[in-house]
Amino acid sequence: MSAPDAARRAQDAAPLFAALGDATRLQLLMRLSASGPESIAQMSEKSAVTRQAITKHLQVLSDAGFVAGERRGREHIWRLRPQRIRDVHAQLDRISKQWEDALERLRAFVEGDQ
Repeated sequence: MSAPDAARRAQDAAPLFAALGDATRLQLLMRLSASGPESIAQMSEKSAVTRQAITKHLQVLSDAGFVAGERRGREHIWRLRPQRIRDVHAQLDRISKQWEDALERLRAFVEGDQ
């Protein structure tokens, strides 16, 4: 992969990882993954997090493409967008492959296989 391609991919992936870098947002994603679409009221039940905080976290997740919301009457229903999870998985696979390649080069160098 060329340096510009790698830089573009990193720039595209940064908002995804930033959105996932918060425990509350991860919990919201896991909840939507397990239970399906829910309203903010449902998500805030039995939660120490306020509706306002949940709304802000959902907006960050929405901006990164992890969730989508739609109005149903007076409620806003949020659902998981699984493609973004697949995008993160693919990015992590690329990073893992790069590390494996680097470790293999190091092993070959140390063992004199060059």
